[in-house]
Amino acid sequence: MSDLNESEASLEQLRDVLLNTSGQEKLANRFRALFSLKSIGAESENEEEVHKAIKYIAQAFQDKSELLKHEVAYVLGQTSNLFAAPFLRDVLTSNDQQIMVRHEAAEALGALGDKESLELLQKYYKEDPSLEIRQTCELAIGRIEWENSAKAKSEVLEKSAYTSIDPAPPMALDKEAKIEKLQKILNDQDESLFERYRAMFRLRDLGTDEACLALASGFDDPSALFKHEIAYVFGQLCNPVTVPSLIKVLKDESEAGMVRHEAAEALGSIATDECLPVLQSFMNDKEDVVRDSAVVALDMYEYENSNEMEYATIKT
Repeated sequence: MSDLNESEASLEQLRDVLLNTSGQEKLANRFRALFSLKSIGAESENEEEVHKAIKYIAQAFQDKSELLKHEVAYVLGQTSNLFAAPFLRDVLTSNDQQIMVRHEAAEALGALGDKESLELLQKYYKEDPSLEIRQTCELAIGRIEWENSAKAKSEVLEKSAYTSIDPAPPMALDKEAKIEKLQKILNDQDESLFERYRAMFRLRDLGTDEACLALASGFDDPSALFKHEIAYVFGQLCNPVTVPSLIKVLKDESEAGMVRHEAAEALGSIATDECLPVLQSFMNDKEDVVRDSAVVALDMYEYENSNEMEYATIKT
């Protein structure tokens, strides 16, 4: 069995793995190809190559896997390239796409800071029947408006250890640093969602056990969108103190698929011994997105406990 990394694979080879043109590719391998294409789309200095990588990524929106398409939307938002915006707008406005995919497309438009999408986001914030879509559009609008405000230029933010472009910036350093006060803002239903997310990412950047436990209190929120972001943040933090709360969420079948799926992937990233049997037990979950997430999470678990240099190595 040989391994193929992004420096050895052509864009077309990566596209073929992502799109499963052979019909034989495992989902975990397709995710690895996706992240290889993403790094080309975000980092290459060759504009033609960047545009090609983004086009190939966007072709995966035709796939049947809700999990893969959701990840495709996320990745396009992380490229920092406005060439991706039209593909994301098409997904947001498509009634043929699942809520989780459309929500991620709206969030990605916010991550891109795409001012041209503001009118569309306003429309879906006001009119979409799905709470998850409306809340995501609210955040994306807040993110774009903040990026283009005087506040963005004047606020002093902590240098984050994470490279992700988040739905909201962390709260400014001069605003609040006490965990109990950040936790209060995090869970305050009278605060704007954007400010609550800012508290969330400030707690993430603090990163202590106490901050993680404060974040875990967010799992009591009524919003599936909010809870899924808490789980995502735990996947970034990789702090074992969050494992019990993530297992509880994953096992709760009354939780939305978007929350349980993110909990599974976070457990794969944390990759402590207790995560393995839990993830294995969800490989046959009745919900597709949870089942697929368990498969991808087990691949992440294997990577975290291996000597692989980078996750984007494709197994052939």
